[in-house]
Amino acid sequence: MNAVLMVALGGALGASGRYLAGVVIGNFWGGAYPWATFAVNSAGSVLLGLLAGFMAFAWTPSPEMRLFLTVGVLGGFTTFSAFSLELVLLLERGRADLAALYLVSTVVVSVGGLFAGLRLARLVA
Repeated sequence: MNAVLMVALGGALGASGRYLAGVVIGNFWGGAYPWATFAVNSAGSVLLGLLAGFMAFAWTPSPEMRLFLTVGVLGGFTTFSAFSLELVLLLERGRADLAALYLVSTVVVSVGGLFAGLRLARLVA
């Protein structure tokens, strides 16, 4: 139960951070390009890379703190950072074949799923 609480607390912080970043970035760089999402996903990926590196080489947080920061805060901020980490880990493990499959399938299935969901909603609504 403690793990769930840590993820929930971190998720609340991460989601709030994503919202605030979107508001601030949207006020500066509006327009057709999704700058806020691009910035949040990029920042989340960099932050998860830094965090994963520190946890691997310099810092051993408790399991609860690890969940709070990675699944909670960064997961609430952006799930794209988790995708990026998993892709890089596959590459570092010498599995370029699985990394390529994961990259292409995630993008195709996720974007395709969004289109399918929109189409279904339009049919039902």
